[in-house]
Amino acid sequence: MSNEKRIETSELIERYLSYKLVVQERSEKTVDEYRLDLRQFFRFVVAKRHGVMTDSDEYENLSIEEVDEAFVKTVSARDILEFLTYERNKRDNQPSARARKLSAIKSFFKYTTVHERITEKNVAADIEGPKLKKALPKFLTEEESIELLRAVAEDKHSHSRVRDYCMITLFLNCGMRLSELVGINLSDIATDMTSLRVVGKGNKERMVYLNSACTNALAEWIVVRLNGKTVVKDKDALFISNRGTRISNQMVQKTVEKYLKLAGLGNRKLSTHKLRHTAATLLYQKGGVDVLTLKEILGHEQLSTTQIYTHVSNKEVERAASLHPLADITRKEIVESDMFYEEDAPNDSEEDK
Repeated sequence: MSNEKRIETSELIERYLSYKLVVQERSEKTVDEYRLDLRQFFRFVVAKRHGVMTDSDEYENLSIEEVDEAFVKTVSARDILEFLTYERNKRDNQPSARARKLSAIKSFFKYTTVHERITEKNVAADIEGPKLKKALPKFLTEEESIELLRAVAEDKHSHSRVRDYCMITLFLNCGMRLSELVGINLSDIATDMTSLRVVGKGNKERMVYLNSACTNALAEWIVVRLNGKTVVKDKDALFISNRGTRISNQMVQKTVEKYLKLAGLGNRKLSTHKLRHTAATLLYQKGGVDVLTLKEILGHEQLSTTQIYTHVSNKEVERAASLHPLADITRKEIVESDMFYEEDAPNDSEEDK
């Protein structure tokens, strides 16, 4: 983990994590999350083997260095199910957290089975994860987005409002991830400022194309950035702090929270990632961008990830109801018309007589 003491695991687990980082090119943050989840799982299994109670102080500091090739061969599907039960009942883990941990366990045993051939079978492969609720993404409306930008533009007390306006404009228009925005360098920007390069998940690069709102905001900030009095330490960083260093994730998050509050949107529990949701939703619903193009804009690997933004708004559902061909036919109109009910119809047998 970057600035924290690394969680102690075992040589085998570290080989797996190196595979995720180097071969599969997962980010360091993702690998750290795998490390933590596997630490929790194997600590539970080690405690079970040695009779250590999970609510004891000894459990919290239990070493998992013994998790080697011989150890993983003894792990069963029952161990995994008992761990997931423990996480739910004793640690109040929500379905999403348990699903993530199961994913890490499945991935680890796939590695020991396929790549190192330590285990003959992935014991976690057939375990079904908890059912997850498909929540619609939170986002700002077009009007709310404008109010957010207005809150930044009119903040005369802020010395960084030009920078902050540029950051929020890029979030709302381009749907960047927080890490992508923070990582932008001056050298990543095209000379005509119509596009820039970002580094997304798994260190994958992609081009982000800028509309006039982004180009104007970027041009204004670069003038301030290059002519400011602050001694710049990170020379190539696009967005810098008052200390001249590359702006941090935490500072960007605090800035967004500040202006959401000023715009009267502070009670919505929104974040920088919700601004990404906003960009995606407005592009699809208002901009008419198709889902395949949206996938490329957002830098998604799977189309299924992008399809969450294709949800239909309540107004569209309401409008659809009014378009039904029977929408305007009332009981009174039917009664007063020259239509007749089935019981009033002539009796075929009588007519035939």
